[in-house]
Amino acid sequence: MSSLMSSLPAFEEPRLSLSKAGGDGAFHEQPAAPDLTLLDEEQEWTAFSRPVAQQPGRWESNVMIEGMYCAACALTIEDAIQSVPGVRSVEVSAGSHRAKVVWESQAVSPSGWMRAVHKAGYRALPANDVFARERRLVESRKALWRMMVAGLCMMQVMMYAYPAYVAQPGDLTLEMEQLLRWASWVLSLPVIFFSCGPFFSGAWQDVLHRRVSMDLPVALGMLITFVVSSVGTFDPTGIFGHEVYFDSLTMFVFFLLAGRWLESRLRDRTAGALETLMNRLPDSVLRLMPDGQFERVAVRRLQVGDVVRVLPGEAFPADGVLLQGHTSVDEALLTGESRPLTRQVGDEVISGSHNLSAMVQMRIDRVGEQTRFAQIVNLMESASTSKPAMARLADVIAKPFLIGVLIAAGLSCAYWWQTDPERALMVAVSVLIVTCPCALSLATPAAMLSAAGALAKRGVLVRRLTAFESLAEVDTVLFDKTGTLTRDAMVVNQIHVRQGATRQQVLALAAALAQNSLHPLSKALVTAATLEDTLEHWRVVQTTEHAGQGVSAEVIPASGSESAIRLRLGSASFCGVTPANASTLQVHLSDEAGWLASFEFQEDIRQDAQDTVAALQRAGISVYLLSGDASDAAHRVAEKVGIGEVRGNCSPQDKLDFLREFQDQGHKVAVVGDGLNDGPVLAGAHVSFAFGQAVPLAQAQADFLVSGGRLTNVADALMLSRRTLTVVRQNLSWAAIYNAVCVPLAVFGLIPAWLAGLGMASSSLLVVVNALRLSKDAQFERKA
Repeated sequence: MSSLMSSLPAFEEPRLSLSKAGGDGAFHEQPAAPDLTLLDEEQEWTAFSRPVAQQPGRWESNVMIEGMYCAACALTIEDAIQSVPGVRSVEVSAGSHRAKVVWESQAVSPSGWMRAVHKAGYRALPANDVFARERRLVESRKALWRMMVAGLCMMQVMMYAYPAYVAQPGDLTLEMEQLLRWASWVLSLPVIFFSCGPFFSGAWQDVLHRRVSMDLPVALGMLITFVVSSVGTFDPTGIFGHEVYFDSLTMFVFFLLAGRWLESRLRDRTAGALETLMNRLPDSVLRLMPDGQFERVAVRRLQVGDVVRVLPGEAFPADGVLLQGHTSVDEALLTGESRPLTRQVGDEVISGSHNLSAMVQMRIDRVGEQTRFAQIVNLMESASTSKPAMARLADVIAKPFLIGVLIAAGLSCAYWWQTDPERALMVAVSVLIVTCPCALSLATPAAMLSAAGALAKRGVLVRRLTAFESLAEVDTVLFDKTGTLTRDAMVVNQIHVRQGATRQQVLALAAALAQNSLHPLSKALVTAATLEDTLEHWRVVQTTEHAGQGVSAEVIPASGSESAIRLRLGSASFCGVTPANASTLQVHLSDEAGWLASFEFQEDIRQDAQDTVAALQRAGISVYLLSGDASDAAHRVAEKVGIGEVRGNCSPQDKLDFLREFQDQGHKVAVVGDGLNDGPVLAGAHVSFAFGQAVPLAQAQADFLVSGGRLTNVADALMLSRRTLTVVRQNLSWAAIYNAVCVPLAVFGLIPAWLAGLGMASSSLLVVVNALRLSKDAQFERKA
């Protein structure tokens, strides 16, 4: 992507023009006519698009939108893109400033709908544009300068305005009062022509395109205040000469710029985890050439079978296997594993994970859309552009609300004009400034993006933001057993030995026979012996595997000081043993004297399974276990993890019928499965979790994908969803109450312009700050 973007001269050396103001309150110096034709080459589409499954010729693109600020902007961009022939659907999120566009390659090219965005006064860029962060930093610095200029001028103007507020009649001569007004007028010029630039340019775009956004009423308020105060300065004996409002003007400009700048910084933090993950891949990597030399190439040019060198501090560019070297890797943002993991020759590494300690060489096995990293990014991009129902409602009312504000300002001005024309204009200014639909439109997406970012840091991917609403209402959780509450492997539970033998001796003998077998129970014996450090005590000199029965062999001590011992390891009949407990899974060991030991196995229950179930039950959630395994096996696992309601021998249809039975009773049900054989029940649940590393992310039906190994993430996600809905309701309540109270007060002339600016800036800022509480990377609170 970097090579593509660097080849676009329009992005590198733009011809400057005024354009829509950004959310950080800064001018966007955009190209008047950007050259986007290079994006029309099909080999470049994969950098920001992917083909839609089972729909040939249809592509889904994710782009960032620069220059948008409020929900009205999002609707304007959606209308502009949707009007292009060949575009099938579009979603623009005011919270993440991202758009998802589905388009037909036979009817339209990417440059076509991107130009439509530009004509609307905004700018569309590929979602993984490597220069996006740098541009944001530049814009943030400009916004900071504008805010600082407004703040400095505000303090000086307030100093000149102060005598007029405290002076008694006769204290100030007309000449001195006029001098103070002229000084305030001069100091207001930098505020109007520099600091207010983004608002005026945005309002001008609204006028040109016959639309309305937040910039239009704000710019009108600023312009009216400056014109009225300027007329009062130039003609102190006229109808507007009684009072000037330069102090109010500079104050609410400063408050608005400060609010926008802080809001943009906080918004970047709320979606920080999403963006950090999406931009983890390096731009280029060292690839081994046929002559044995290494050449740096773009990551998107890598192919399966290539050998690359990854230096310490770099991210692995694709999925593959280490061929040389030994290192530690960081997979925290991909799997939720917070500790560095050791990787050596023959181990798999995943794209997007970081090489921490040493230079290594790897063979590329999967690239592009086939990598797990690409599938994760696709899911997160889809989530960041999705709109919950409450956010859609806020977007729909944004434009009518702004139109209503303009009408209310005009009517209030007309009402007050009869008694005091100067006050009438300032009342209209207060109405224009105080209203804030931005808080309403940001209330839902800000909170949910914060929650999604916090879960992403823990290895939980959110497919749809709307799932938070459903998860918060869940009262019943259905768990699958194998691969969810248990791992895929078996473990040794108990060992029964012949009198005179010890546990360590028989485990070492059994592991010696089992270490060359691929059977799951053989692997469990080897693992147990490894943990007890007895694996190397015996050496096999002759072995024979009997299909379906077991293994026979001769073993000698590793020291070689004793004669060989003939052993058998396998079923009871193979070893000539009558099992004492036929209900458990057992493997037996016998020697020439007969039975030597019996090993009982059980499924490897996840260490945090019991804690997860207990946390859900404390939260008032009913927990059930559904399993396709035998009923006694399901009950044993349920008893160990604390689940009282169990059903075994369940087919996929049985699970689905059980789910529908609960839903018919009015329960809100979440299903947690391994994502492989639970497709129907996952798709039918109100909300679902696909658990485990083997989940095929691109095909999974789940709303939440738990890519890490911690089952407690399920309980954490449920608790976080409840907190998220609480924050959303708080935000919506605050936004509604603020507008319901402040607009009437402004209409009745009870709110001065400077206080209106402070209120508007604080309202949207409070919404974002409240949502930011959800993005803290800490242990989520659970109800005791």
